[in-house]
Amino acid sequence: MSKVLLLFVCFSLRLAAAEPEVASTVEYLENGKVKLGVDLGSGGSVFWFSELPDGPNLLNHADRGRFIQQSYYGAPDGSKWGDKDWRWNPVQGGHYEGKPAKMLEQKKTATELYVKSIPINWAGGQLLEECRMEEWVTLKEDVATIRFRFSYDGKQEHPAVHQELPAVFMDYALPKLVFYKGDKPWSGGALAEEVPGWPNQSRMCSEEWAAYIGPAGRGMGVYFPGTTEITSYRYEGPPGPKGMGCSYFAPIRTMAITPGFRNEYSIHLKIGTAAEIREAFGRIRGKEK
Repeated sequence: MSKVLLLFVCFSLRLAAAEPEVASTVEYLENGKVKLGVDLGSGGSVFWFSELPDGPNLLNHADRGRFIQQSYYGAPDGSKWGDKDWRWNPVQGGHYEGKPAKMLEQKKTATELYVKSIPINWAGGQLLEECRMEEWVTLKEDVATIRFRFSYDGKQEHPAVHQELPAVFMDYALPKLVFYKGDKPWSGGALAEEVPGWPNQSRMCSEEWAAYIGPAGRGMGVYFPGTTEITSYRYEGPPGPKGMGCSYFAPIRTMAITPGFRNEYSIHLKIGTAAEIREAFGRIRGKEK
């Protein structure tokens, strides 16, 4: 296994025993159809997404590494995650031992949530003052849209490696990964249905979306325009929003973080059956073209 893929494998192996409470300071945006929550104690990372009036939260937030959140990788920096050699790794949520990222700004209106933060080096534990992470959340009908921005004003030239855009951690109770991997995207072709194993497995998603679906045939999908490759796995453990089991994927692109680096992208979230998720994302795609 490559060192790059090892990053994604290790990202889920949490040392949670010393963690302070995650998602104890939160803010929600809701519109009568869906509800999305951010953890203000973890850089505004997204820890909650559910249907209203009483649908369950489908995201996992067992520790500060497990959210829908920004995460980037750079050069080896001498830091250690437990006894593992690690690298420069700004994470929106915080340090692996529980130290939170630093919130700089937060705003909420009737239609939008905005947060700005300084990320933490995942293994090193220091605030990365040369970095800023921003996030805008809006809801329209039953779809949530999240726009992310990462800014780097440091002096170091980091190598080109896979970047999570973003990391997505869902409930272990959603086992089936559904996506389209054929060569005729958006033509109505059959969807692939697979249960990822451990460790990481790469998959091509030519319609630029993927979903985890539960036994009842419903789950949550993420549309990530502009990216066709994901890394994915299932980490065995108890289900539930705070359970140590999780269903993970991340859209990935290879990028080098160099002085003046800026990256901005959007994703869309939808709860439903695979067919409903695909239809909703197809409508969004049609409007964005």
